[in-house]
Amino acid sequence: MNKTLYLVIPCFNEEEGLQNSVNQLIEKLNSLIQKKLVSDESKILLVDDGSSDKTYEIMKTLVDENTQVCALKFSRNFGHQNAVFAGMMKAKDKADMIISLDADLQQDINAIDDFIEKFYNGAEIVYGIRNDRKSDGFFKKTTATLYYKGLSFLGCKIIPNHADYRLMSKRVLDVLSNYKEVNLFLRGLIPLLGFKSDTVYFDVKKRDFGESKYTLKKMLSLAIDGVTSLSIKPIRLISILGVFMVLFSIFMIIFSVVEWANGNTVPGYATSVISIWFVGGSITLSLGVIGEYVGRIYLETKQRPRYLIEEYIENSVIKKEDGSN
Repeated sequence: MNKTLYLVIPCFNEEEGLQNSVNQLIEKLNSLIQKKLVSDESKILLVDDGSSDKTYEIMKTLVDENTQVCALKFSRNFGHQNAVFAGMMKAKDKADMIISLDADLQQDINAIDDFIEKFYNGAEIVYGIRNDRKSDGFFKKTTATLYYKGLSFLGCKIIPNHADYRLMSKRVLDVLSNYKEVNLFLRGLIPLLGFKSDTVYFDVKKRDFGESKYTLKKMLSLAIDGVTSLSIKPIRLISILGVFMVLFSIFMIIFSVVEWANGNTVPGYATSVISIWFVGGSITLSLGVIGEYVGRIYLETKQRPRYLIEEYIENSVIKKEDGSN
C-alpha cells in the first residue's frame, strides 16, 4: 500500500506567489500519485504564520478549489520554526511521512522524488542539502558559512547548508512531539533525534515572486536561538576567559611590583585605560551571553504555548480550534 505524504508549507505574507506555488505543488503531488509513490490521500498543508496581507484569503480559495489542499491559521505571527513545527504536528496523525519546504519554492521540488525513494529504502529522516550558495549574496554566503562553522565549534550537531527542506517519518514526528522547549531550532534539534537518516542534494533557484521574508533581524534571532538551544559552551568559554583575565591580572601585579622595586616609574595612563576598557567590555559581553541563557530559561519556565491555532480548513470545512502547543 502506498504511503500518505503531507507537504507542509509555512507561509508569511506570500500573497504574490502563493497561487503559483500551490499550482506547482499540486502538479507535483499528482505526478507522485500517478507514479504510485504516494497514496491519493496525500495533501498540501499550508500554515499561515499571522500574515498581514491576503495570504489566508488565498489559502481559503485554494482549499475550496482543491481537496488536496488544507490550511491552518495562527492567531498571530509566531515565527517560521513554530509554523513548520505546527504543520508537522497537525499532519503526523494523518501522514506516513511529511516534507517541509518554503512557500517560495526556491528549493527544487523535483528533489521530492528522491526524498521519497530514500524513505522507501529505510530512511526515517531525509535532509535536503543545497549544492552550493551561488544564489546568495556575498554577505549572506559568508555569514552562513561562519555560522555553521561556529555551531560546529560549539559542539552543536548541525548539517551544513541544510535549512528546513526535509522528510520525516510518522515515527520520528511522534518522538519529536515529546520535545516541549519553547526555544525551538529544528535544524539543530532533529539531528539529535537519531534514527536512520540520508541526504538529498538540490539546487536553489531565484524567487519567482516577492522578496525573502527572512530579514537580517530574523536571521540573527534564529542564529541566537540555534546557539542557546543547543550548546552551553559559550558560558564555559566565559569561565575560561575569566581564568585568563585573573592570570593576566596576577601577571600585571607582579610586573608592577618588580618595576616599583627597580625604581622605574611608569606613567601607566595607557595601561590603565586599556585594562579598564578590556575588563569592562569583557564583563559586559559575558553578562550579555549569560543574560541570553537566563532569558531562555525564563521563557521555558513560563510554559506558554509555542503557537495558537485559530482555524483549520480542510475540504471546505472551517474548524475553529483552541489549538495551542
